[in-house]
Amino acid sequence: MFDTLYECFWSDSLWLPVGLTWADLEDKEGRVYAKASNLYVTLPYALAFLLIRYLFERWIATPLAVSAGIKQRVYLKAEENSILEFYYTTQCRNPAQVDIDGLSKKSSLSTRQVERWFRRRRRQDRPGVLKKFTEASWRFVFYLSAFIGGMVALHDKEWLYDTREVWTGFPKQTMLESQYWYYILEMSFYGCLLFSVAFDVKRKDFKEQIIHHLATLVLLSFSWCANYIRVGTLVMLIHDASDVFLESAKLFNYAKWEKTCKTLFVLFAIVFMVTRLIIFPFWLIHCTWVYPVLYYPAFFGYYFFNTMLVVLLCLHIFWAYLILRMIRKFMFGTLTKDERSDNEEEDGDESSSTQDEVEQRHKPAGSLVADKKYDKNGGSRSLSPPENICWSKTVC
Repeated sequence: MFDTLYECFWSDSLWLPVGLTWADLEDKEGRVYAKASNLYVTLPYALAFLLIRYLFERWIATPLAVSAGIKQRVYLKAEENSILEFYYTTQCRNPAQVDIDGLSKKSSLSTRQVERWFRRRRRQDRPGVLKKFTEASWRFVFYLSAFIGGMVALHDKEWLYDTREVWTGFPKQTMLESQYWYYILEMSFYGCLLFSVAFDVKRKDFKEQIIHHLATLVLLSFSWCANYIRVGTLVMLIHDASDVFLESAKLFNYAKWEKTCKTLFVLFAIVFMVTRLIIFPFWLIHCTWVYPVLYYPAFFGYYFFNTMLVVLLCLHIFWAYLILRMIRKFMFGTLTKDERSDNEEEDGDESSSTQDEVEQRHKPAGSLVADKKYDKNGGSRSLSPPENICWSKTVC
């Protein structure tokens, strides 16, 4: 059964135009073709990228953030409470008033104490500016390096300037060494992003990011195996172009360089709209949709490849909508954060948390033990200070 599925998956009719077989793409006559087995190397390379990222963020990005004046705040920690923790992790991070009343009865705490516990617990999970800065630094360095490397690899290729040349001699197009490394490193990087998604900063477009990474990996893998490498390099190049400005704008935003941030954001918006909403659909998708059928009849791979490109285009439209929202805030207000940032926290959390900290700071040490709070039933009970309390402060 496995052999049957294997043969069906690698069927010539699925991957190649009519009249061609995998035997036609074997290395011969000085031509070297991409092979599916080459993709196995992206797994260890992705793990290597994780290690490089860890070292980069620790030894380069973090000192750079400190020199830019970025400090990480440490907030009061929520006291250990199994009932509230279970609700927080399984039900909701921001419970309604009815739920707070119920949790108050179950945990034997007042409603105010329950509200304070959830505020502090949410703040524990909120990523700090330092973490955001180091992540953006890593992505900026890669996208900049990838874009420069892509331009070096493609600047003298005729298909960069005339997309009809993408299909000249297809699929019997030899693979260049520059194309090999461009593909392998890009795929390894996106694999690294998938591996690190569990501990990266969560954003509102988290699901869309996962879909994007998976669609990109599927698209690149298919284009590699079917020898769509020329158009694949063009797709990677235009995607990296706008990402460079996005990540650099984030860096200056976190460092509070507002004028530089706004300038870079304007450049990012322009480059994004031009590359993702004009060049991508009207040049590249047009290139893959119109020109191939002039050389051979449409086949499954033709439809599959264009479908994946359309999926990416839909994601581009979604992100363009978020960018336009940011532009509106940029023009009529103050742009303070990425529209994709996770904003589950209420604006009142910070002021309430600050008030809690002020109350705790100005309370005599002995009164923490002797403090009596009356619950809603009129009773009172003694509160002792939490063992893991940590005063809010700034650290380098």
